[in-house]
Amino acid sequence: MSDCIFCKIIAGEIPSKQVYKDDLVTAFYDINPLAPVHVLIVPNEHIPSVNEVEERHEAVLGRMFTVAKKIAAEHGIAEGGYRLVVNTGADGGQEVFHLHMHLLGGRKMGKLG
Repeated sequence: MSDCIFCKIIAGEIPSKQVYKDDLVTAFYDINPLAPVHVLIVPNEHIPSVNEVEERHEAVLGRMFTVAKKIAAEHGIAEGGYRLVVNTGADGGQEVFHLHMHLLGGRKMGKLG
């Protein structure tokens, strides 16, 4: 999508500090981190949100989780723990309408709810 900031980052049109990239996903540091480690993991294909996920996306969704595990280990936060967050829709807190997973760690996370 031509106006999607994440699509532009994936295409290399907007600079980012990439952590990982393969044929299915790209991961880069969030520009407004909410934790010492805050990485966004995004599918390379433009999928607006979880509401548009189809069965054909199962491989990319699985890859998002395996990449999260890899990045957490590389950043030394796997053993202590980390949080994975996917916001869906405006009321769910989604600001960029390109599916993405937040990997947050490096400090104790507060309880939800």
